[in-house]
Amino acid sequence: MSLSCFDPRFGERMLSVDEALSVLGESLAGVMRTPRSERVALAQAPGRVLAETVISPLDVPAQTNAAMDGIALARASLPDAASGEPLSDRGGLSDHCELSVIGSSLAGHPWTGRALAAGEAMRITTGAALPAGADTVVMQEQLEYRSTQGEGRAEGDAVERVVIEGVTSIRRGQNVRQAGEDIARGDRVMAPGQWLTPAAVGVLASLGLAEVAVYRPLTVAIFSTGDEVTAPGETLPVGGIYDANRFSLVALLRDQGIEVLDLGILSDDEASVSAALRDAATRADMVITSGGVSVGEADHVRSALAACGELALWRIAMRPGRPLAFGMLRATPADAETSSGQVPFFGLPGNPVATMVTFLQFVLPALRLLSGQQRLAKGEANVSATTLAQWQAPRLQLIAGETLRSRAERVDYHRGQIVLDDQGRQVVMTTGRQGSGILTSMLLAECLIEIPAGCATLHAGEPVMVQWLGSRGIV
Repeated sequence: MSLSCFDPRFGERMLSVDEALSVLGESLAGVMRTPRSERVALAQAPGRVLAETVISPLDVPAQTNAAMDGIALARASLPDAASGEPLSDRGGLSDHCELSVIGSSLAGHPWTGRALAAGEAMRITTGAALPAGADTVVMQEQLEYRSTQGEGRAEGDAVERVVIEGVTSIRRGQNVRQAGEDIARGDRVMAPGQWLTPAAVGVLASLGLAEVAVYRPLTVAIFSTGDEVTAPGETLPVGGIYDANRFSLVALLRDQGIEVLDLGILSDDEASVSAALRDAATRADMVITSGGVSVGEADHVRSALAACGELALWRIAMRPGRPLAFGMLRATPADAETSSGQVPFFGLPGNPVATMVTFLQFVLPALRLLSGQQRLAKGEANVSATTLAQWQAPRLQLIAGETLRSRAERVDYHRGQIVLDDQGRQVVMTTGRQGSGILTSMLLAECLIEIPAGCATLHAGEPVMVQWLGSRGIV
């Protein structure tokens, strides 16, 4: 067993978050493999990781088309000054002209007749292909239609003349979307490792792709430890607690597209934990436990890990989440191309807020790395702490809306909400009580407030970094 917290580089002390990320990156670089891929229907692609380079087979949009309803025409058909002809419902002169309307081009039903000639226009709807001879669209609000009978505005193709107002303000090409202005045929649109968000799936659909190659999702085994831990739905014994951690972690994992192997709750004995770790290492790409990594007599996860793997780090200078364990479990590789014979293991703290905070700081970047969203550059041996930090929740700089206090020797993650102060500025406030067992602080949190090591007091009005947890309250 090796303990990086006793590594000569660090001495017998807690690791900083950056040092822990460095150790994590070194360890993960040794087990990184390109995941297996599979082809899935586009409707099943959201939340997956792209496994192929996507080259556009066509222009998007495919044809030059109208950006709004109106008429299509050639700008050269319009005068550069007012015609001097009075409008029927106004006295005086106006900046306008009148053209013949020869037909309609509708979305999905383009004009197939002859090209527009000088002095002609065509009705057109948003998204409809521009007819030959047209280069400009004038919006509906600038138009007044006249029938050949002079009865004022008429409907549909019966209208043969249109009066255009504001002629001199019309520019060639206005309200027109050019073919290929979004994506051109042959463009490299996406690369392997792209997380397929709703927007990404929409782009793939716009290319006409019905299916796509994605990496197979990681499988993560998870269990809780502790004789006091009780499954929801069961009678809570005296001194017992319900298993909030496992359900929070399952939800976090599934939100990242992970397949979860839920192994339930283990009792507080080293033999049970060791057997579960060995079994999980043969069935999963990563193993996560909560509880059992502190210094109590009944905390057996660390000793069990030493028996069936190697402990790489333990104890981080952070709050909540100091008793975090990370290491590698030995496993027989099922496939030498996709397995290194080692399975990453995270032993998360037992307190529920600490469980979620350490997941966001360490487990989330590791998952994104191993799922294929990040690759090592050619010749790169390790994954840097900076690279892993990029896969944490996105960071924003805000203003502290209240005085925040911390222990100077470690980084503190307060749960926060973003509000407007009386000056209209966005400031961040804590959610209230910040104990590592106050799970409702995460329920209310929009962000994690980072109070860096060495800062015992952060005063109201001072800048502070936060990790944004997303509009749903978690990344």
